Amino acid sequence: MTENQSLEQKARDNIDALLSQAGWMVQSARRIDLNAGAGQAVREYQTDIGPADYVLLMDKKAVGVIEAKRPEEAQRLTAHESQTEAYAVQ
Repeated sequence: MTENQSLEQKARDNIDALLSQAGWMVQSARRIDLNAGAGQAVREYQTDIGPADYVLLMDKKAVGVIEAKRPEEAQRLTAHESQTEAYAVQ
């Protein structure tokens, strides 16, 4: 992390690190290697409704979605459920 990073980039670096520590292979949607490990966390994965911040893949199948939000949104997560739900039905 560098001092001149945007808040969004700092958050993504933090999320990437946490996913890596949990055993996920973090990858960019531009270059996905489904054979890189047991599970991939793919950044900016394109869906029919737009890019999801992260899609979690196990055995080449989507098993979860992470939609990153600002810290102040933590108290209003239910307001964002429909966005994540829409990714899940794709």
